[in-house]
Amino acid sequence: MQNCFEIGKVAGTHGLKGTLRVFPTTEDPSRFELLKEFIIENKGKQETFHIEKIAYHKKFVLVTVKELKDINEAELYKGAGIWIPEEQALPLEENEYYMRDLYGLAVVTEEGEELGTLADIYETGANDVYAIRQEGKKDLLIPAIQQCIVSVDIKNRIMVVRLLEGLRE
Repeated sequence: MQNCFEIGKVAGTHGLKGTLRVFPTTEDPSRFELLKEFIIENKGKQETFHIEKIAYHKKFVLVTVKELKDINEAELYKGAGIWIPEEQALPLEENEYYMRDLYGLAVVTEEGEELGTLADIYETGANDVYAIRQEGKKDLLIPAIQQCIVSVDIKNRIMVVRLLEGLRE
């Protein structure tokens, strides 16, 4: 969905009254508490749901919505994505970016050498790692740390990096 962010996936139901058991795909699951409604995309169809109650159980967010009254109705949404419009997204801090905006950026060194495009982002425990797709070569892996990422220009679709010793084969 254009100009929307996915914040969760319906993993199943909770109880008999139609509560959705949601696996959050957002960094901060408590962000569900700030919402009054969201969009569920299910089998190519989008529907708006209005939140009545939010609770937590293990790694899941339990969401009760006005539109679903029982487990049978809720079961139909298993596997569906939960989306919010971009204007409801949490504001970014300085030097923070939405992952979706990083994919496809041209990556160059400080010296102007073109390395390729940002093709994948791996989330590790300590920091993210950017996979730079290079024509005819193995992907170049660059840690998303201050020492390596010099600048990111989303508007002009370019990332400038500093390759630390040992990053290049």
